[in-house]
Amino acid sequence: MKRALAVFTLITTLVAAPHPAAAATVAADASYRTLSTAHHPDWMRAVPDATGLAALSLPGTHDTMAIHGGGPTQTQEDFGDSGGTLTAQLAAGIRMIDIRARVNGGNTFTIHHGAVYQHANFDDVLDKLAAFLGAHPSETVVMRLKQECTGELGSCTDAPGQLSFPDIFDLYAAKRPALFWQPSIQRGTAAATPTLGAIRGKLVLAVLHGAFGGPIEHYGLIQFLDWNGTSTYVQDNYNVPNIGAIATKRDQVRRFLDATDAGDPTKMYVNFTSGASAFVQPQWCAGGALWVPGVNPFLLDYLNQGHVTHRTGMVVMDFPGGGLIDRLIRFNPGFSASA
Repeated sequence: MKRALAVFTLITTLVAAPHPAAAATVAADASYRTLSTAHHPDWMRAVPDATGLAALSLPGTHDTMAIHGGGPTQTQEDFGDSGGTLTAQLAAGIRMIDIRARVNGGNTFTIHHGAVYQHANFDDVLDKLAAFLGAHPSETVVMRLKQECTGELGSCTDAPGQLSFPDIFDLYAAKRPALFWQPSIQRGTAAATPTLGAIRGKLVLAVLHGAFGGPIEHYGLIQFLDWNGTSTYVQDNYNVPNIGAIATKRDQVRRFLDATDAGDPTKMYVNFTSGASAFVQPQWCAGGALWVPGVNPFLLDYLNQGHVTHRTGMVVMDFPGGGLIDRLIRFNPGFSASA
């Protein structure tokens, strides 16, 4: 049902979405569309090695590479093709990424958002990550990798005659043993939650998702073996059916922040602030539309008001602003949330 809704949403968005004039233009601000005003390429240097991954507050991006396709499919500011946008995000302080891949000829992955090719390949993603982590060895990046194509109307279709999605991933991982934190890419044995000291300079695979949801085999971290949509530790209520429902999405983000702050400190929490539908573009949910404030400015205000005192978990955003990234980073050990 969830996948059918996603397909319907994509189709109707492309052919029947309201004209942009239906939503007021929202100016960029500290929470929205100002990623380049943040510059934190080495922020994890201040965090003690013994800090568990679950204790960190990680700014993240939803559909990290989605810069093409216009209002219905773009989720991030455009800083260039072939991974240029990812490089900009990493330099700003983003440390959790959401990569969507199509199986292409030659047993390779190309990066898609639905049917729209994002002018980048998985090698571009890994090249940019290797370059960044090589230059900034105090840092780590957590990645969710998802098979994007369902083959249904409105989605992309994987190239025929290729290896399976996990088999192709294994080929990529085998070529870059120094890039990946190895316990997270073992196909049959998921990894326990690591400390930061164990994963500095490495890419950590959180989960490998199949096209119709649900993790593939046992890649990633033990805690996320049951990551299939919204659950106790993941908030991904992405369907925002109309502009008024942006308020509901704001409340879902707020409630999950509160649950994260008060929850089990050994567990990782993933809070998606993104949302869209046939009648709501990702930029409207993030920045606001007509009379309804967006999730991003609400989130920055909520954090600034002191409602969260310990951690935010992984906050996965569309069009994050520099001020919002700054604020999230300050919740980490070694920083002052009130600074």
